[in-house]
Amino acid sequence: MLRLLGDKPLGARDAPVVARVLNADPVACCMVAARFETHGIDPRLLGGELWTADDPATSLCFSGANLIPLIGTSADMNYFAERALSSSRVCSSIVGDSDHVLAMWDRLCPAWGPAREVRPAQPLLALSGPPLVAPDPGVRLVTLDDLDVYLPAAVEMFIGEVGVDPCAGDGGRSYRRRLAALISAQRVFARFDGAAVVFKAEIGSLSRRVGQIQGVWVDPTRRGQGFGAGGTAAVAAAVQAQGRIPSLYVNSFNLPARSVYQRIGFTEVGTFATVLVD
Repeated sequence: MLRLLGDKPLGARDAPVVARVLNADPVACCMVAARFETHGIDPRLLGGELWTADDPATSLCFSGANLIPLIGTSADMNYFAERALSSSRVCSSIVGDSDHVLAMWDRLCPAWGPAREVRPAQPLLALSGPPLVAPDPGVRLVTLDDLDVYLPAAVEMFIGEVGVDPCAGDGGRSYRRRLAALISAQRVFARFDGAAVVFKAEIGSLSRRVGQIQGVWVDPTRRGQGFGAGGTAAVAAAVQAQGRIPSLYVNSFNLPARSVYQRIGFTEVGTFATVLVD
């Protein structure tokens, strides 16, 4: 039996089961595992709630700024969608396993739609061995002293990827703080040419086992010169040096990027989908 809507989020007694679920598929679960391993299961610290339809060992979903279905049946996805509809929407996107996300969106769309964009097939990639492309030695960690130079490239990447200006609303203060936090955590990489960013990438989520690379961008005037391959290989090598698996997901239609990642040695381990909700 599905529980009634309005059930409380999972609590401390559920944490061991949640940990086992997240550890069973560390690449697909990296975004949630990174939060769970750092903050535990308390929603106030986790930045969202963990839900189950009946048993967290067989159905699990994270609800926060992103709605992330992790495991479950089609009936469980319907339950999670109904639960999301039972209160005000807090997420700006739904992301995760393609089948789960699209099943939830079918139920959510009449109330939350139309979506700003639906990306139904995003190959989820992981690198199991050393990069097959030589890492670019010019790629380095970004420091706080670099932030003013790095910020315009990050904004351009964000607009191109998400279709929204991260500086809208508060003049970019929140986005700048987020970048500063990632830089302080040594999770931002770039290649600079004087005062210009040639290549950039970030480790968006970092669990004990996986580093999920995001925000890969090359200056449009420098594309086709190998900076994307060498730069991504350098970031992947940095993740591996920490004893973690490098991972990322990419839009299926982005054939140039998919070709680059394949040359580096990334292989497909799943398929994600993302629904960007207005």
